[in-house]
Amino acid sequence: MYEIFNKSIFKDRRKTLRQSLTSQEFKLWFYLKGKNLGVKFRRQHSIGPYIVDFYCKEKNLIIELDGSQHIDAKEYDKERDLYLQTLNMKVLRFWNNEIDKNIEEVLMKIKEEIN
Repeated sequence: MYEIFNKSIFKDRRKTLRQSLTSQEFKLWFYLKGKNLGVKFRRQHSIGPYIVDFYCKEKNLIIELDGSQHIDAKEYDKERDLYLQTLNMKVLRFWNNEIDKNIEEVLMKIKEEIN
């Protein structure tokens, strides 16, 4: 059977990413972990050829945090989002400065998607 979630070839990469969270990922993870929003999120979860920042299986919801490196990666992000959407997944993207400056609004948008 075709392996789509958490492919074993990405295991070391996922572990490295979990151990080196950005400050914004760490901050958001504080609110997402332990079903704090009523659903379980996983961090650095691989789906197909991609590793997503946060994933909620129950809601088919992916949360991506974008830093300045994503300014030049618009086509890659678009291709990635289209792939994930073909799997009936919703992708929410937030800029790192949104996490830094207005975490309450970010959480409100996530809660709206969950409910």
